[in-house]
Amino acid sequence: MSLVEGNSVRSTSRMTGVAKGTILTLLADLGAACAKYHNEHVRGVTTQRIQADEVWSFCGAKMKNASEDKVAQGWGDMWTWVALDADSKLIISYLVGQRGAYWADRFLKDVASRVLNRVQLTTDGHHVYVDAVERAFGAEVDYAMLIKLYGNPAAPETRYSPGECIGTELKVIQGAPDERYISTSYVERSNLSLRMGNRRFTRLTNAFSKKRENHAHMIAIFYAYYNFCRRHATLRVTPAMEARLSDHVWSVEELARLAEPKSILDGLTQVA
Repeated sequence: MSLVEGNSVRSTSRMTGVAKGTILTLLADLGAACAKYHNEHVRGVTTQRIQADEVWSFCGAKMKNASEDKVAQGWGDMWTWVALDADSKLIISYLVGQRGAYWADRFLKDVASRVLNRVQLTTDGHHVYVDAVERAFGAEVDYAMLIKLYGNPAAPETRYSPGECIGTELKVIQGAPDERYISTSYVERSNLSLRMGNRRFTRLTNAFSKKRENHAHMIAIFYAYYNFCRRHATLRVTPAMEARLSDHVWSVEELARLAEPKSILDGLTQVA
């Protein structure tokens, strides 16, 4: 529970008395189990609207500060691709990688494999989406981009934030999307939840990920918790319940049981 509510590994260790190494072992085991469960069970989704976005973070150091040797070891910028069902708020798919066309293809093909019906898809203006959407969905999608227009930062103090949004542009790419629902607001709000609930995304700290695999494991745990354990404030149930993928709110202990063997569950109970 501590790790998905914005605490770092070290602070979790201090609060629980569990060794840092033990927590990292539990992180890896449960992360792999959560990713496996998501891959097998978040399928057959029926939805009308999907919103997709990418979230930036880094591992070890920002790309501009990482040496070639460190980049080869997995350091540098990391991007989390996210697809959200705008109706149930379910995280349908996520992928940790880079921001190029190869990763867009992998991500969108995974999204397409998890939905049963034709959907309306909205993304931001990242150019790699256009061809990737066509390769993943073919003609069976109504697709539009919401392109945000930014001004220059007003002062040097804002250099860690994008410039002020001064407008948006709607661009229909394929099919006949309903302009009323061309939006990325819900997925951007879920990105805020990811940053608030995951210490690795907090900027200007030393809590950033040091190992790419652990970064991916933590994201898998967070999204499993988000989908199955955490009640959505407006839905009053979990996204998985709203999407009819679960019939109850999962406890943290139930989430922990995804990991085996039993000794792993015992350790996670201590951490929670």
